[in-house]
Amino acid sequence: MSAEISMPAIGTQAPAFDLPRDGGGKVTLAEFSGKPVVLFFYPKDNTPACTSEAVAFSGMNADFAAAGAIVIGVSADSVKSHDKFKAKHDLTVILGSDEGLKMLEAYGVWKEKSMYGKSYMGIERTTFLIDAKGKIARIWEKVKVAGHAEDVLAAVKSL
Repeated sequence: MSAEISMPAIGTQAPAFDLPRDGGGKVTLAEFSGKPVVLFFYPKDNTPACTSEAVAFSGMNADFAAAGAIVIGVSADSVKSHDKFKAKHDLTVILGSDEGLKMLEAYGVWKEKSMYGKSYMGIERTTFLIDAKGKIARIWEKVKVAGHAEDVLAAVKSL
């Protein structure tokens, strides 16, 4: 297992990223300069909690857009997997693919986890709110999906 990588702190510059995204092309932090960005990291496409979370953010995507924010979901799944996930659940949020784990490590969400007594490395469900200046305004760790998108929208509106 690799060593734990620390998470960037609130008030610090958000780590830049440049990821392949659903539908082809790239998604970067720089392209949304001047706008708040909601980054939600989730473990796996098409699993129950991850699907619920992506559906919730997608259902509120118009509200986030009205508040001036962009919503991006990131996992280590491939773009092909993201495309299928998006089509299957009518998702409207951007999905970034970090198969190389660089962004997941930069944000400190690639962690040692355990299930049924076995340790493994995986993504800890975490959401970052990045303000219009590119600084981390808020972090939600070990996210519980129910009501989460609503909490994040309220935080966006309070920026």
